[in-house]
Amino acid sequence: MKLLTNPADIDRTQWQALVDRSPVASIFQTPEMYNFYAELQLYDTSVCAVEENGTIKGLVLCLIQSEGNGFKGHFTARAIINGGPLLDTDISSEALQALLGITVNTLRRRCIYIETRNLNDYSRWQKTFEACGFCYEAHYNFHIDTSDPVQIDKRIDKSRRRRIRRATEAGAVISSDKTHLPAFYNILADLYHKKIHKPLPPYSLFEHLTDLPFARYFFVLNPQGEVIGGQLILMLGQRVGYAWYCCGLDREQHDLYPSIMANYAAIRYAADHGFDRYDMMGAGSPKEDYGVRDFKAQFGGTLVEHGRFLHINNQIIYYLGKHVLKILNVIKK
Repeated sequence: MKLLTNPADIDRTQWQALVDRSPVASIFQTPEMYNFYAELQLYDTSVCAVEENGTIKGLVLCLIQSEGNGFKGHFTARAIINGGPLLDTDISSEALQALLGITVNTLRRRCIYIETRNLNDYSRWQKTFEACGFCYEAHYNFHIDTSDPVQIDKRIDKSRRRRIRRATEAGAVISSDKTHLPAFYNILADLYHKKIHKPLPPYSLFEHLTDLPFARYFFVLNPQGEVIGGQLILMLGQRVGYAWYCCGLDREQHDLYPSIMANYAAIRYAADHGFDRYDMMGAGSPKEDYGVRDFKAQFGGTLVEHGRFLHINNQIIYYLGKHVLKILNVIKK
């Protein structure tokens, strides 16, 4: 067994081969995604891998994020493993324990906690995660089967199909012209500032994606050609499409249903281009009511519960930080 913590030591051909055969692969754990973050230099990244018999059997790519600098940055530093670790079907329990152990040791002084945001089923490895100090938290998502294009519209809620038809008849148009990106970003930034109250990546991240093959934009235009919403998706080959960022001027352009049209355009694209699945990227905790869950449910997907694993590096700062963030969010509102 061999552990690797330097990205330069990880063979890219083997990394890609693991992506191709892993049952829990996602775009967020690919060499392309690592290269994207490395070129952009907006985030501190960490990559750890484990080899068995000369073959990479597991890999963790994570982002170390915080909300601002100084006091707030200190209390919000966390490592996010988007999609969940990249694991081979036959990775041994010993290798997985070693991978998780080196990940924790590498990140211990760099963040308060480590969180895996699973987009696939990790239940076969749950006991190993728990043995390494990761607790499981339930979290919903919707997966839409896009393998049969004919079935897509049939599965969508009738009222939603009606709104899609009305918006189309009223002149809503879908465009992927990257010149619409600034207007889309302005709408998205306003949404994050006024409603979501979470930091939005800078414009440069979205701009950089316009030229990359694994990303695609769907901008919703009104009859006057103005951007009223849109959807950014990432793609794992033609296997899975991921709904990454979405927004719409739903109140101002209520007769054109921009958020519905943006989501539908992306789902339709995945179906028409032979994708196996479209991932709606999260539907909240089962413990909480979540309006976005109700919105996503009407697109005909299957509700899944693949959850998250959480490892807290510093218990005191973690719980204190949660209270600090609540106070700061209240002040914002």
